[in-house]
Amino acid sequence: MQVFDNNMRRASRRASLRRGSISALPQKSAEIPWDIFERLSMPFLFCQAAAIVSSHLLHALNISSISTFAVFVWFALATVGAVLFYHFVKVSASGKGVLITGCEAPLAWYLAKKLDDLGFTIYAGFNTPIEESDEAGILKEETSGRMKLLHLDVTSEKTLLEAAHFVSQHLPHGAQGLWAVVHCAHWIALGELEWIPFAVLRKSLDLNLLGAARLTQIFLPLVRRAHGRVVFLTSGLNRVPSPVRGIQCATQAAVDCFAACLRQEMRTRGVDVSVVAAGEFAPGNGWLNETELRDQAKQMWNQLSSEQKKTYGEDYYEAAMTSVEKYSREAADIQPTLRVLIDAVTRTFPMARYTPVTAKEKLQIFLAEHLAPSLYESVYGEQKKFVY
Repeated sequence: MQVFDNNMRRASRRASLRRGSISALPQKSAEIPWDIFERLSMPFLFCQAAAIVSSHLLHALNISSISTFAVFVWFALATVGAVLFYHFVKVSASGKGVLITGCEAPLAWYLAKKLDDLGFTIYAGFNTPIEESDEAGILKEETSGRMKLLHLDVTSEKTLLEAAHFVSQHLPHGAQGLWAVVHCAHWIALGELEWIPFAVLRKSLDLNLLGAARLTQIFLPLVRRAHGRVVFLTSGLNRVPSPVRGIQCATQAAVDCFAACLRQEMRTRGVDVSVVAAGEFAPGNGWLNETELRDQAKQMWNQLSSEQKKTYGEDYYEAAMTSVEKYSREAADIQPTLRVLIDAVTRTFPMARYTPVTAKEKLQIFLAEHLAPSLYESVYGEQKKFVY
């Protein structure tokens, strides 16, 4: 079966959640700060337009013969300084609480630890009971007394309501509400649509989409009172057709659209909503286990009918289901995604969308959004077959 349940994921994550600081993470590669480029792109366009208008006006009035380029440079320097100041302004961590879901995963675990180091009060939600989670025990030992651990299964109404009651009763001193909710809980289902049992489809929707929506409903009053923000972790896959990951792509795209609508609804209420559409941070030996991946693929193959086995063939099936094995053999670089998640929580003026992806992924996402489907598939169809 293609689903990685909690017991299997815990085994692989214990290796990556070693005792130590954030420096235990794999060293990040040269990161492209797309968020800064995107923040500057529109002001730069206005600088060019303003330079052309200003230069012609000065010439027409015989005030100055300065060139358009010189005016543009002056506007650009002033704009860059103002935008960068605007971009990097941070809030004070004192008296602010942050709820993070899915902390059994390496990315959310390190996010909770880093935000605790910055002085925030963290409510770290784990899908399993705290006493059964090795990750929870290590996190508690390595953080301050502000760290609060919660059993938070986003598909369980009971644990959601209990968590909301606990948070409301244990807000930081003087806080009127909850500063941020960060949705990091994810459940990965792999396989072509015809191979995936309906129960798997339902669980993927329940955890990745409906659970996030219900948790947001419950905690939104607390976030409104603090004029805080809601952060959704999604994937760049929601813009890229990806064989074998159709269900993951669909749920991530749904979360993306849900967040966009929520942003419009909350704008007048002083609540920011951000989406972090990350690249392939999820793959890596901190998430996938090669042996268990093959075992689950064999179990799902055994559930297929004789007609399905004959139609697809074992060679095709194995090639598709093992196409993600390459990610289980190398360490995941989650540093870029971790940085922008921290930015989304700590910046005074967070961006609506962050895309911590590689240049190659950025190009593919752009082409997938703007090229005609037939042209895009002619470029990436065979090249990307079974890449994911």
